[in-house]
Amino acid sequence: MGSFKFHFFVASLFCFFSLIASQQPYTGPTTADCDIPHNSTGNLGYFCNTPNRSCQSFLTFRSRSPFNSVSSISALLGSDPSEISRVNSVDASAIFPPEKLVLVPTRCSCSGQFLQANVSFTTQRGDTYLEIANDTLQGLSTCQSLIAQNPNLNATSIKGGERIRVPLRCACPTKNQTDMGFNYLLSYLILFDDIVSGIAERFESFGADNGIILAANELGEESNINPFTTLLIPLKTEPSSSGMKEPSLSSPPPPPPSPATPPPPSSKKTWVYVVVAVVGGVVLAAAIGGVVFFVCVRKKKKKTEYSATEIDSFTSYEKPSEKKMDGESSSITLESISSIAQSVKVYSFKELQAATDNFNSTHLIKGSVYHGTINGDSAAIKKMNGDVSKQVNLLNKTNHSNLIRLSGVCFDEGHWYLVYEYAAKGPLSDWIVSNGSKNDRFLSWTQRIQIAVDVATGLNYLHSFTNPPHVHKDLKMDNILLDSDFRGKISNFSLARSAGWEEGEFTLTMHIVGTRGYMAPEYLENGLVSTKLDVYSFGVLMIEMLTGKEVSELYREENLQLGDVLKKVLDEEDGKEYLSHLMDSSLEGNFSIELAILVMSIVDKCLNKDPSQRPSMDEIVQSLGRILSSSVSWELSNTSVRQPNSEQS
Repeated sequence: MGSFKFHFFVASLFCFFSLIASQQPYTGPTTADCDIPHNSTGNLGYFCNTPNRSCQSFLTFRSRSPFNSVSSISALLGSDPSEISRVNSVDASAIFPPEKLVLVPTRCSCSGQFLQANVSFTTQRGDTYLEIANDTLQGLSTCQSLIAQNPNLNATSIKGGERIRVPLRCACPTKNQTDMGFNYLLSYLILFDDIVSGIAERFESFGADNGIILAANELGEESNINPFTTLLIPLKTEPSSSGMKEPSLSSPPPPPPSPATPPPPSSKKTWVYVVVAVVGGVVLAAAIGGVVFFVCVRKKKKKTEYSATEIDSFTSYEKPSEKKMDGESSSITLESISSIAQSVKVYSFKELQAATDNFNSTHLIKGSVYHGTINGDSAAIKKMNGDVSKQVNLLNKTNHSNLIRLSGVCFDEGHWYLVYEYAAKGPLSDWIVSNGSKNDRFLSWTQRIQIAVDVATGLNYLHSFTNPPHVHKDLKMDNILLDSDFRGKISNFSLARSAGWEEGEFTLTMHIVGTRGYMAPEYLENGLVSTKLDVYSFGVLMIEMLTGKEVSELYREENLQLGDVLKKVLDEEDGKEYLSHLMDSSLEGNFSIELAILVMSIVDKCLNKDPSQRPSMDEIVQSLGRILSSSVSWELSNTSVRQPNSEQS
């Protein structure tokens, strides 16, 4: 009986250890069963079972034409080309040799119940989801997840030219893994001759360990691994190509030393595992208790009031009064605080005080936004009132370089503090409006078009690659921030809301909020909400970027509606002359009037009164991308183009 109790105790510890230490179930050959989702196996993605809903992670990819350069791999996998260059120790223009293992940094985020990095892919005639997953992406996605992410596209008849959502397989470390010093997870693409111990050896300089890899993928010592699948590799330090070992193909391992008998290798580790398991069991029990308490509190709450989610999922039937808006902070609940604390890093108020010298006025950027330094990194800290859970949840499931990144939150004495990445050059409006003298802040024509491409790309991600799609609803120059390289990032998601999946799909609201001049007529007059709201606002933004004037000032100066202004600009006879009169004087003619006319033709389509006739952001990205390429060529061939001032260097 005593023996039975002992074995039961050991088995219980093993169960606790498995629950706490293991990361994800390894997906085997079922990834080829495209007609069967295999939900429980993780074929639809790695499960969102980690304390952080967003993290830095890494993918591997083998160089194969046409995806054999930094730029082509970056475009396929949605990674920053400068980061690919850095971790692989190559130039941005580098072309990798065939079958070279390339490290690809990516931002991994929870989307629903799965962790993933979302990118887009344009299909070709004859493609199948299995070929896209296994041939093009080499196993970084599965046909099941592609089918699930693109419900409106017939999986059996891909015609070619469709833009599909692609969830890449990435994951974030569990608490147990971070407690053991593992800060990153790498999704390794398995080849036919790969074995776990060999993969561990390849990444051992970054802290990889055979036993930890097996535990992270819920594998046993004798388990098989299959090609076209991913293996999660927990790493203690950021990987780089210079630290990776080349796989040994022909050299036999050195003979084992003799005659000394090594000490039992597992006895020390066993006690470590037992201690970890016991601690893990206590943590698990505490977590279960917390969940039970949370559920009880939630049930009690539901009896007395509607949750914010329930209200926002239906049409608002009345415009909120000022009294309601002022009292919004009192509606912050245990539920909203708990859900936010589980998804992002939570800072203490003392940490933020230290970062800003107790919110000293010298750190004030604008309004209630302060510049701070946390762990040596610059951050923007914004003080807010009211329930911020929707904004935080949206930012947590977005992963794009053109959307401002949320790094953490703090709640203190009824106020929220949101901690964002720091955009060193500030809002776009500081560089466009009221330039004053010609030697003041200045953006070249090409810089402006690049920023427009950045904003359009960020909106396209919001509209097409978040689940569900979202509308920003308050796009304007003050909400476009510029980083140190003058690349645009969309910020301020306080008014953002979900939109319908289908192109042209609308929802209704009576809660009309936004910035006049930027609001589309169908929203202002009838409360119609769709992604085409942002398209309209983007058109207004483009006019301001080209003219250097806020739209209200343009109305006063020209005494014309925007439609009439555009009609005069696009007039075949006098349009160029009129546009030259409108253009920002700081450009001093250092731009191509033909390219400016092309931009204005895009603006004209964006401002169409019929939202169904406005282009999608995907179309705008492609059109502006071509204009950007032409602008770079034009600028290189014109030596008189004014260079940015010293503040930009």
